[in-house]
Amino acid sequence: MKKLGLLFIAIITLAACTSEETNLQIKGKVQGLKKGTLYLQKIEDTSLITLDSVVMKGDENFIFDTHIESPQVLYLYLNKKDNNIYDDRLMFFAEPGEMIINTTLKNFEADAVVEGSENQKKFLEYQSMINRFNTRNLELIQQSIKAQEEENAASLDSANAEYDKLLRRRYLYTVNFAINNKDLELAPYLAISEIYDANIKFLDTIYNSLTPEVKDSRYGKSLEDFLEERREMEKEEAGETDSQA
Repeated sequence: MKKLGLLFIAIITLAACTSEETNLQIKGKVQGLKKGTLYLQKIEDTSLITLDSVVMKGDENFIFDTHIESPQVLYLYLNKKDNNIYDDRLMFFAEPGEMIINTTLKNFEADAVVEGSENQKKFLEYQSMINRFNTRNLELIQQSIKAQEEENAASLDSANAEYDKLLRRRYLYTVNFAINNKDLELAPYLAISEIYDANIKFLDTIYNSLTPEVKDSRYGKSLEDFLEERREMEKEEAGETDSQA
């Protein structure tokens, strides 16, 4: 009886650990996929780490059960096994709970529809505006190249000046977007991934605007650590300048 009791306790403990370890289910469908391997990945210490994988054999549907400490960016990587040199990786902002990702084999990233994450919705909104900045940036690059070929100094100066303005607008847009979404983990993520080299006062403003829950999240803590590093670097640089003077 004692052994049975210990076994029962072990089973209960295992079940409790399992429920704690799994707080995110990602399921969906890759239309047109007959054979290949789908990987769920995350970035850890600048490297992509595989959390789980599913071998697809005729069934287009997939399910991943995993655990994340707080909302964070994950990736679905598709090794299609179709003799195509191009594989596909889909980036999305995951949140604990249930998420649904439906896409196609032909346009794995472009056709993806992700449900179940408020951070993802706002991330798409942000990316939509950033794409406009990127489009204008490409236009300015083309103008700059043409001006250099034609040795048109006025056109080149104009392109460079507008590029500087565009860059400032992009940074300010990101700062305002993060502040307006201070209750989402997306806010600190944008600070450390999109404008990490901005004036530290902007990053401080974003961090100070965050809700306590977001400050305690994965990206909230990363932003806090990054700010400390930036301050130390600026102190060292200021000290070197003083010594040279």
